[in-house]
Amino acid sequence: MRKAMIGAVFAAIIGAVLVVPSVANAAGGFDQYGYNYGARIFVGPADGVDKVLDGKVWGDPTYANDHLVMKWNAAWDACNANGYNNPTYCAGAWTDNEWNGMAPDGSSAVWHYKIIWVGSAGAASPYWRSGGYSVWGNYEVIMDQGLDPSFGTGHIWGALATPNGYGAKP
Repeated sequence: MRKAMIGAVFAAIIGAVLVVPSVANAAGGFDQYGYNYGARIFVGPADGVDKVLDGKVWGDPTYANDHLVMKWNAAWDACNANGYNNPTYCAGAWTDNEWNGMAPDGSSAVWHYKIIWVGSAGAASPYWRSGGYSVWGNYEVIMDQGLDPSFGTGHIWGALATPNGYGAKP
């Protein structure tokens, strides 16, 4: 149940990054939520990822105090601005998400996700890597790993594609 909740929160977070901001922060740095669109990074409490500072992440307080670092590249922005399925803009697009709930007031869940663009062909795409899983139709999670005490002790692997690095060729 908790893994499904983390997955749902994760999907919503990535959805926030899928939208290219229409107005950059005038100062060129981090905004009040934790986004720095010029540097293509989010750093801060997960509460800010939904752009509403209310002690919740999309209405749920469970993960709001967890620390989140999201990074993405220019191809990710270009792909999202151009329909999510054009290799001219999308090839090489990636995002990286590091979730840390080990703070005293955090969820105690720790996860790391790597996601790449593969196109609408999914597993039949030449960009697809063995060992990952599809998300949002045009993307593949090439690494999903972490821990969550609600699942017991130990490390959990959701995906580990081969190869696993950004820019690596399948």
